[in-house]
Amino acid sequence: MRSAIEVGDIFGQHGPAFRQQHRLSMAQHKAMNAIEACRTAALGGHLDQCDSCRHVQISYNSCRNRHCPKCQGLARERWLEARKAELLEVKHFHLVFTLPHELHPLIRANEALCYNLLFQAASQTVLQLGKEKKYLHAQTGLMAVLHTWGQNLMYHPHLHCLVPAGGLSLDSTKWIHSGQKFFLPIKVMSQLFRGKFLAGLKVLFKAGKLNCLGPLQHIEELKALNDYLRPIYQKEWIVYAKAPFGGPQQVINYLGRYTHRVAISNQRILKLEAGQVSFRYKDYRQGNKQKILTLDAEEFIRRFLLHILPRGFHKIRYYGILATRNRKTLLAKARQLLQQPPYTPTPKRTWQELMHQLTGVDPQRCPKCQKGSMQTKHLLLPPGPSPPGEGICPITTP
Repeated sequence: MRSAIEVGDIFGQHGPAFRQQHRLSMAQHKAMNAIEACRTAALGGHLDQCDSCRHVQISYNSCRNRHCPKCQGLARERWLEARKAELLEVKHFHLVFTLPHELHPLIRANEALCYNLLFQAASQTVLQLGKEKKYLHAQTGLMAVLHTWGQNLMYHPHLHCLVPAGGLSLDSTKWIHSGQKFFLPIKVMSQLFRGKFLAGLKVLFKAGKLNCLGPLQHIEELKALNDYLRPIYQKEWIVYAKAPFGGPQQVINYLGRYTHRVAISNQRILKLEAGQVSFRYKDYRQGNKQKILTLDAEEFIRRFLLHILPRGFHKIRYYGILATRNRKTLLAKARQLLQQPPYTPTPKRTWQELMHQLTGVDPQRCPKCQKGSMQTKHLLLPPGPSPPGEGICPITTP
């Protein structure tokens, strides 16, 4: 069911003025165009007719942009199907690595580089400490998902990581279970993560890869960078460990909530009136209390676009025994030692099957008579030479 107000509506009404007043990246332009056109005549579609009662229904195509609030359901279900077959049936821990706000200007000017460094520093922290004898003394792994937003749409880059409660012994002959609590001390992880990330920034700077723009344009030499980073070195960085998941189904539920989430869902948007947008958010500082925030449409768009990732950037990554290159070796060995069946890829299901699972409604059954089957009679071509957005394809075509 369509929400009363959607992100695409806000872009449609206030996007043209915003584009004139702000300089956008190509990825931001494409995301705005795709979200605004998603499931409208601008992308074309098809006309279906019931083979029983002759009821006619028009369906417009989806943009499939990964930042679109309407296009993540099927992508999430397909991804989850693949992960279910790989998941180890052990407890899992949930870690969150957060970058301090003092680094935000530098990260915004070097998004791809700094996001890659965030993945690198967090994964190396977990894998390195996991191998140490005083902790797990084993080869572990993790899946990491990048988020860049808070509930109020402000910039808040952090990684959600899923770590199995244990790992393969260093000689790969046995599975070592961790204790009930996480096997790595939070303070040690925080300090090592901080050191690895800041050291990585210096390496990038020495290689001439870091852009220091705006308030950081005075950083032209390594000494100036060291002066900028010194108080950040002295600050306690946030690494948060949540309670362990009880079993594989809890892990799958977690993955479904976090992996394909976008900055804000259409369901959270309450109204668009007089150039202002109101939406629900959780105030984490007040015990997740539900509140309503109202922003000028221009500010809403600005905040939303902060979270458009660079083109081609992978926001979900795997490391250690969960890495793709290790799935047929280390992960297979882990499954054997845990006496779990070998990994077998899940057959890819059709979009109709996935939609049936998501909504509980067969998308091919006639919505009017509930007996006939909807058959495509005509394709509706989009107007103009080419549709806006990237990755446009008719996902609703049988």
